[in-house]
Amino acid sequence: MKKTMKAIALTALAAVLMAGCSSQTAQTTAAPETTTAAETTTAAAETKTAEASPTDGDFTIGINQFAVHGSLDNCREGFIEGLAEEGFVEGKNLTILSENAQADPGLAAQISSNFAGQSVDMICAIATPSAQSAYSAGRKYSIPVIFTAVTDPIAAELANEDGTPAGEVTGTSDKLPVEQQLEMIRKILPDAKKIGIMYTTSEVNSASTLAEYKEKAPEYGFEIVESGVSSSADIPLAADSILEQVDCLNNLTDNTVVSSLPLILSKANAKKIPVFGSEIEQVKIGCLSAMGLDYVDLGKQTGRMAAKVLKGEAKASELNFEVIEEAAFYGNSAVAENLGIAFPEDLKSGAKELFTEITE
Repeated sequence: MKKTMKAIALTALAAVLMAGCSSQTAQTTAAPETTTAAETTTAAAETKTAEASPTDGDFTIGINQFAVHGSLDNCREGFIEGLAEEGFVEGKNLTILSENAQADPGLAAQISSNFAGQSVDMICAIATPSAQSAYSAGRKYSIPVIFTAVTDPIAAELANEDGTPAGEVTGTSDKLPVEQQLEMIRKILPDAKKIGIMYTTSEVNSASTLAEYKEKAPEYGFEIVESGVSSSADIPLAADSILEQVDCLNNLTDNTVVSSLPLILSKANAKKIPVFGSEIEQVKIGCLSAMGLDYVDLGKQTGRMAAKVLKGEAKASELNFEVIEEAAFYGNSAVAENLGIAFPEDLKSGAKELFTEITE
């Protein structure tokens, strides 16, 4: 009987031990499956995060360009190039809606309103009137605005006195190097006394730049003779009048005046009066020279700022407007020859570019 009881006890103990081993084996087998699934999930998440990019998606930018002329065209091209360098490529992940206001402030406002109604991701405004209308329309619909070729963002009420944005709006300024321009004119025309400047009275950037010229001109022995216009229709009479009073004309980046530059050059050339430009494109088409900016570079800088906003790296309201500080000498030797003028050697040797013909 004792042997029987002992056998029964041993059998029971063996059964318990076998059950424990089976449980442990099951747990050991199941554990790797659970761990593998977790690891797979984590790996998938990490892969997805690695593949995700701030440029993924479909972005739409409306470009409101105020007028048709070389410098603003260059701004637009540079802006698109700058975006592409940052991963926003037209036709791939970027749609661009481009409109031109033909130097009409009313049309510029309509274009901005249309873009806002289409819920674009951003409005790029080229030149002051377009920038002002874009900001007005954009803030109603919480659409960020990036501007370029705005001479004085503070005077245009796009930025505060300390340079901070007035709202969800920022960009680049094409502020002219006034003192460098006056110094250049004095070197080329040592006997000149009066410089004529035509400007649009409604363009705040032109009024601001004119005021700076009037302030600085006496330091270089010049008097500024101004002629304000309200539209391109005023240009012919204004040009005829001012050309009777001055030794040369100095052109600003005034959009209305620049749009009529071929007419102004024609009238000035007939009187053998030099016309100085403010950027490379004006020199190409017949201005004598300029201490100016490269507007393609200005556009690229603007595109890089826009990319930061689209990527979510910063809001437009967190980016102060930027200014290209460097100006370079551009001259047109064909124009100089027609006028019987020789460029000083120091200007020629330091020129960024000298043109030998006048382009149409």
